Amino acid sequence: MTARTTDDAAGAAGAVTCDFCGTVETDQARALTWSLSVERGQRRTYCPACSREHLRAIESKLDSRWW
Repeated sequence: MTARTTDDAAGAAGAVTCDFCGTVETDQARALTWSLSVERGQRRTYCPACSREHLRAIESKLDSRWW
């Protein structure tokens, strides 16, 4: 799954989707609280809940497929 910042399945313009759980955020102000990482040249976004749950893996730069 990849991050989408254009129209998504929910039909919301400018929505951001969590690459781990699939949560969709349409409020751009709230989307600023999300985590962003680059893995193998690909941008990945994570919602606050997934960021908290996988903090140790993120900080140790463990590839997200191993979470």
